Parts: sequence; C-alpha cells; structure tokens
Amino acid sequence: MSSAVEPFAETETLSLGERAYRRLRDSIVQGTLSAGSRISERSLASALGISAQPVREALRRLEQDGLVVTLPRRGTIVAEFGLERLAELGRIRAALEGVAAALAAERMTGEDLASLGEVVRGMRAATAAADTEALAELNERFHAILQGATGNMFLVRSLEALRAYDDLGRLRAIGSAPKDMPKALREHVSILAALRARDPVLSEARMRAHVLRSLTTNGVLSAPGNAPHDPRCPGRRALRGLRHPGHALRRG
Repeated sequence: MSSAVEPFAETETLSLGERAYRRLRDSIVQGTLSAGSRISERSLASALGISAQPVREALRRLEQDGLVVTLPRRGTIVAEFGLERLAELGRIRAALEGVAAALAAERMTGEDLASLGEVVRGMRAATAAADTEALAELNERFHAILQGATGNMFLVRSLEALRAYDDLGRLRAIGSAPKDMPKALREHVSILAALRARDPVLSEARMRAHVLRSLTTNGVLSAPGNAPHDPRCPGRRALRGLRHPGHALRRG
C-alpha cells in the first residue's frame, strides 16, 4: 500500500497536513488507494516521508469528507463509492453551486466579473481548438472565481469537500463528446450574463442546470424525460427531471 502514494517534493510549500490530505485524496480519486483497502497511518507516514501527526490530521479530514471510514477491528479503510451515491452528492453539489452563483450575483466586484469574462474568452478559444485540458483548467478557474466572490467560506469549504466526489464521477464518466463542448461554453456564457445582470435567481437556476446537465452528460445521472425547455435557463430539462428522486440511474 505504501508504494501507492508518492513522497512529497521538497518544493511543495503547503502545510504538511494539507499536503497529506490532498495527496491522499488524489490517490483515492485516481484509484491508487482502492476502495476497501486498509490504510495504515504508520505506512502512509513512511511513504510520504513525514511524521504521523499530519497523516492523522489528513485522515480525520478524509473521514469527515466520507472518503475513508473507521470500522471496528478493521481500522481505517477507503470508502466504497457506488454510482448512486455519486449521483446523490452530485445533486448536492448542483444545489450548492447554484447558491454560490446567487450570492456571487449580489456580491461580485467589477474586477471579479472582468476575470470571469477573461476566462470565458479563453473557453471560446479552447472550445474552437477542442483543447479539453485547457477547458478543464478554465472551468476550475471559472468556478473558483465565482465561489471566492461569495465571501462565504463555509460554502467554499463545503464545495471543496465535494470536489473529490466530482473527480470520482468524472473518472467513471462515459465521457463528454466534442459536440458537448459548445454546449458547455454556451452555459458558461449564459451564467456570466446572469451575473452581470446582478440577477441572483437566474444565476442560481442557470448554474444549477449547468451542473446537472454536466453530470447527466458524464453518465453520473440518468437523462431525464422530455420536459419543457425554459429558454431563460439552458439545461432546464435536467433540473426538472431530477425533481423526482425515484428516477432510474444508468448504473447501480
């Protein structure tokens, strides 16, 4: 198990606890620490080249995130993640992302909006070039700027805790086809327009629909039925379809 986790580089500057948390979270997401495997605090500390205390701190955070669990007589193990759980957490993230957009619409500065405009321009270029790596980085930046503009650290931390589940969903994804890139671009453009209009209701609806559509495209959520489309809110069909919790998932 120790060989599944790479030691830290000397140039890394975050606290040891934060570095251990991120390294272990990434190892779980990437599958190098597989679901059901037992985690030894001592072995991890040795593999990372650090003392046990920051590893203990990281494991506490991972347990709070639900990525590891402590069981009687088994110790700490990597949690199992079925598609149904990822779908549930995806809905939670969509709701929180929507709240963040609503708050951002009320609180964003002109500088924040200008930064988002720059990101969207980069998205246009990356979409035209079908550069998926650049799009992924720009998408992260778009959401980070928006969330930071809320000024609500509880919300930001909650979304950060859900990030690993989002990454797990992407790794299990069916995968976005190139034809979906222009759709994602249009959704970001529409979210930015709502933010510029300082419309919290529209910003929340468009962001939530965008996240749900992305989860549906990636196969984490099943495609909803043919619901009426709201032209003010691209992707509304995904939002409406998920009001019924009993809809079938693509995989169990």
